[in-house]
Amino acid sequence: MTKLSPVAQAVLDAWSDYTIYTRDEEPQALASALRTVAAQVTPISTNGRQTKIRKELLAIANELEAQ
Repeated sequence: MTKLSPVAQAVLDAWSDYTIYTRDEEPQALASALRTVAAQVTPISTNGRQTKIRKELLAIANELEAQ
């Protein structure tokens, strides 16, 4: 497993405390959950703040998915 950024590691650690997934499944399951959150909370928009939040959520999801 590659080293995660501090933000992605904190999200994964928090998720790990409350999940039924095995350690190998966690990053992909969490990435999927984050993509769903990004789609629901910050839809594609012209709002700069929403776009920044969406981009940050998707970057964490991409990092976790690459595990």
